[in-house]
Amino acid sequence: MPKLKLRDGTGLYYKDWGSGQPVVFSHGWPLSADAFEDQMFFLASKGYRCIAHDRRGHGRSDQPWEGNDLDTYADDLSELIESLDLRDAVLVGHSTGGGEVVRYIGRHGTGRISKAVLIGAIPPLMLKTPSNPSGTPIEAFDAIRAGIVTDRSQYFKDLTLPFYGYNRPGAKVSEGVRDSFWLQSMMCGFPGAYYCVKAFSETDLTEDLKKIDVPTLILHGDDDQIVPIGASAMLSSKIVKDAVLKIYEGAPHGMCTTHKQQVNEDLLAFLKSETIKERVPVRA
Repeated sequence: MPKLKLRDGTGLYYKDWGSGQPVVFSHGWPLSADAFEDQMFFLASKGYRCIAHDRRGHGRSDQPWEGNDLDTYADDLSELIESLDLRDAVLVGHSTGGGEVVRYIGRHGTGRISKAVLIGAIPPLMLKTPSNPSGTPIEAFDAIRAGIVTDRSQYFKDLTLPFYGYNRPGAKVSEGVRDSFWLQSMMCGFPGAYYCVKAFSETDLTEDLKKIDVPTLILHGDDDQIVPIGASAMLSSKIVKDAVLKIYEGAPHGMCTTHKQQVNEDLLAFLKSETIKERVPVRA
């Protein structure tokens, strides 16, 4: 399994499929690169190079005690992009991965990036604050941490229900999907699972969103019970200049799985669309 040794010695696992314009995927908490396999296989079959890493602390990557924050996640992503010398790359982030993509652009710019896609993404800020009244109360995130500490295996099994909308009347439940979610989640180390909650809930990405100067597609389900659309995509789409927002009616947070065909087609159409951006020189 390919692993990149990061600046602090952490081993970052990644998969690299196909050839062509690079599309780099950043997954959500507490999953792994496997969460994007439907999109990766589809796009690699269409002539794109698809790359996805397991975030530090998650999946097959190393599990350091330190660095479970969005600044570090973004810097890890930057190291991966630099080490593979990717250019004209499209970044695709789901949930926490969307925050990782946005913080990457905020910290490292878009010299190597041509487009960005945010799917069910956490920006601008999940936590309810006086300046963000539509956010989620801190008690909800405290409950997540309590669930992890008490019995994280059972917590992750239970989480599959709202994550994929399987708790909705008439939902067609896939036990296979639930098993896959649980397996990926249990591969996430305890520190990564616990401390990433603060990272995805309390990091304000408003200023980072303002720095996005590449074409951006925002996909979000209007029945997302994990990252409610009103406090995320609806706001982000107004902050990012000329962002395109596409709302999936009735779709849950795990829309890359439950609505994979539609997501795949929307990604392909966006990748094929012609856009013009004044390129920023990239270091050789």
